[in-house]
Amino acid sequence: MIIKTAEFVISNTDYRKCPTDGKVEYAFIGRSNVGKSSLINMLTNHKGLAMTSSKPGKTQLINHFLINDEWYLVDLPGYGYAQRGKEGRELIRKIIESYILNREEMTSLFLLLDCRHEPQKIDMDFLNWLGECGIPFSIIFTKIDKLSKSRLKENLDKYIDKLLETWVELPPIFYTSSEHKLGREEVLDYIAEINKSLSK
Repeated sequence: MIIKTAEFVISNTDYRKCPTDGKVEYAFIGRSNVGKSSLINMLTNHKGLAMTSSKPGKTQLINHFLINDEWYLVDLPGYGYAQRGKEGRELIRKIIESYILNREEMTSLFLLLDCRHEPQKIDMDFLNWLGECGIPFSIIFTKIDKLSKSRLKENLDKYIDKLLETWVELPPIFYTSSEHKLGREEVLDYIAEINKSLSK
């Protein structure tokens, strides 16, 4: 898929105020500081589309970006940022859950995991919640350029083993590096395939 246009449309805390034109949506989510904004900018080939920050917890809204006038890329708030405090985390949880559970236009969710870390409880809990709710999702491992090949394989194997403890079948998995544009074509081709199947 070639990205010709990518533009910011609207930010919300309420899924009911999201665009009403019926275009399909692909949402991106992950723990704070997983590299979500960098990945979105890499996928769309627009350096400043999503705001990147070295400070975790920057995204606190549901952000809609219109791609090629055809579909929306949705940037969801990062979860699990401890310094938000209990009330702040609860508010973000409600924003995330209400969008995921109620937004009919959401065609698929991409869950981002930082390959540098071993499986984290917060990510596994979120994965299992998605499964229990029957949400269609894929996994994107980020920052694969930050590890040696052997360490990367070790970490990914641990994740797969952990997933197979509770999952009979694994969701689609992608491996990316925003810095080196690795995995870009695979993710975009996957979205293009779904769009094509929906238009039939």
